[in-house]
Amino acid sequence: MASCVDNPRTRTKAKSNDDSDRSHGENSASNEMELDLPGIHNLASCIDLNKNQEKQNETCRILIAESEEERKEDEIWMELKEEASIGVQEEPVLSDYYSSSILSHNSLESALANQLSVKLSSSSVPKNTLFDLFLGVLEEDEEVMAAVKDDLRAVKEADPECTSYVHCFLNLKGFLACQAHRVAHKLWLQGRKALAGLIQSRVSEVFAVDIHPGAQIGRGTVLDHATGVVMGGTVVLGNNVTISHNVTLGGTGKDYGDRHPKIGDGVLIGPWTKVLGNVRIAEDAKIEAGSVVLNEVPPRATAGGNPARLICGNGNPVRLDHMHSSTRIDQTSRIVE
Repeated sequence: MASCVDNPRTRTKAKSNDDSDRSHGENSASNEMELDLPGIHNLASCIDLNKNQEKQNETCRILIAESEEERKEDEIWMELKEEASIGVQEEPVLSDYYSSSILSHNSLESALANQLSVKLSSSSVPKNTLFDLFLGVLEEDEEVMAAVKDDLRAVKEADPECTSYVHCFLNLKGFLACQAHRVAHKLWLQGRKALAGLIQSRVSEVFAVDIHPGAQIGRGTVLDHATGVVMGGTVVLGNNVTISHNVTLGGTGKDYGDRHPKIGDGVLIGPWTKVLGNVRIAEDAKIEAGSVVLNEVPPRATAGGNPARLICGNGNPVRLDHMHSSTRIDQTSRIVE
């Protein structure tokens, strides 16, 4: 009987129970969704981690490559000092010379700045002034120092008379003239043309090499013997170029502006050769001794004569598919039938 009575409290309690059940169901659904969300977040996190890992791996590869390059470059300086130490043992009378030129310095930049300043200083331009000038450029410009090291390697590889880095560094005026020009060219680009011109003048007087500060010279350059080498201000040299003594890369006297030769990578130019005008000597070409070149020379071709002509076989220019390093200072080989 009591159970049949419509009691408001009973209705309220039942309703409350229904709302509770409904709320519990919604909360369960919500909890299920919340349980799924962490999986999505974890997946996104994994993707981000993979991306970050790829970036880190790429950064590591770059750092390893840079470290390897630095190690190779440091090897040259270490080998230079080792050769100097051996030189002291073999010739004690030169101990002070090796010490002041190499062993007393803490870097290749300092030693090179010292060597150039000793060679090029005068009563009006003291050694200390030039040393500070050279050292400032060499320490600030990594590209210049990379070219210096490539030049050292190239000379040692190409010249059979150069058996050590220390011999090249101390005694070969072609190498020293080239490095002095690199500093002068840097100053020229900075608008310090009076200083660049002064270095050019002193290099011409001391080494008998006259390279305009505006000329662009690539890496791995060999100036063999170097006496009498002349280059105009708009000359461009590629990488791994070998130039012998008494070579002129000049103008015809008829043109203005860009009026000097453009020399490609791997070119060999024999002694007493004149290349005149804004002509291109393409990569791996060879110019024989005593030639006068007025026209373009194609890649891997050999030219000779006055005026220079392509050396032919069966009436056609003969080109080399490969230039071996041992031919870099061979100016006499002809390609014939």
